Amino acid sequence: MKKRFIAGAVCPQCNSQDTIMVLIDGDNEKVACANCDYEQAKPEPETHSSRPEEEQVIGIFKPE
Repeated sequence: MKKRFIAGAVCPQCNSQDTIMVLIDGDNEKVACANCDYEQAKPEPETHSSRPEEEQVIGIFKPE
């Protein structure tokens, strides 16, 4: 597991500066405070349902 501190970051829970770190474990990332028990997991990326290509078209240009 890798730990990387974020310079100048302030913990939203205890308001300590320079105590926020990113914990990287493979594909999992989370933010944690070294001073208190604050932790926040990285949100999962939004995945689009498998749609036919036609539904993803924004518009069709038909010159006259």
